[in-house]
Amino acid sequence: MKTLTNNLRLFWQGALLSYVALFHWMRPIQYAASKILMPLAQMFFFVYLGTFATSADNRSYYIVGNALQIAAVSGIYGMTMSIGGDRDNGTLGYIFGTPANRLVVFMGRAFMNIMDGAFGVVIAFFWGVILMGLDLSNTDVGALALVIVITTISTCGLGLLMGCLALITVNVMFVNNFVYFLLLIFSGANVPLANLPVWIRSVSYMLPLTRGIMAARSLVGGASLSEVAPLLWGELAVGVVYFVLGYTLFKVFEVVAKRRGTLEVF
Repeated sequence: MKTLTNNLRLFWQGALLSYVALFHWMRPIQYAASKILMPLAQMFFFVYLGTFATSADNRSYYIVGNALQIAAVSGIYGMTMSIGGDRDNGTLGYIFGTPANRLVVFMGRAFMNIMDGAFGVVIAFFWGVILMGLDLSNTDVGALALVIVITTISTCGLGLLMGCLALITVNVMFVNNFVYFLLLIFSGANVPLANLPVWIRSVSYMLPLTRGIMAARSLVGGASLSEVAPLLWGELAVGVVYFVLGYTLFKVFEVVAKRRGTLEVF
């Protein structure tokens, strides 16, 4: 019981403090801009580009796809910065030197990024409804909220995997940018999967967001939670696989970083 209590305390304190540290350089107005203006700019660009290239009837397709895509901002960049930030500030070695359960520590860090990512997606949907005419009258809002949370969890799993690279390379943000923009295509957010080559479609189903975006579009179209449940289970399974793979590689890369002397390169 004492171990459980200590782990819960470690989880919550790690979640709160890591999130505060992640945005320590921001003023509230800067954070608000990143949460409000960034989703709006991305959605304006891709929604109007997509409808211009295809048809105005496809507007909801691009709105929903890009709203869910916002989850990758906190999922990928947030998770990577949570891990890489410790190394940049010279504190990663202290974490490795503590007897604390590292799985609990990094799950705590993922928790705040999940909440932040889900919040960003909600704001994106808000812009979609208010400014772009997205119709949610036939949507099960509770089911859509569940889709948002599960999709954000899945992207944080990928972010943990990307964060492992911060232990062995200095320029991890290049990889993050590449993966983020790759998801704009491979996830089906802006290009229908049916229009992509077979090998890309195969890769798409191995990535987070793909099934979540499909489920969200179905719900906006009037589908029920039971109809999209297989997609949600698939999305959650993808996220769990990435979390397990990311944590496993984290343990491996810790050893590699110590051998290469990159653990405290900042």
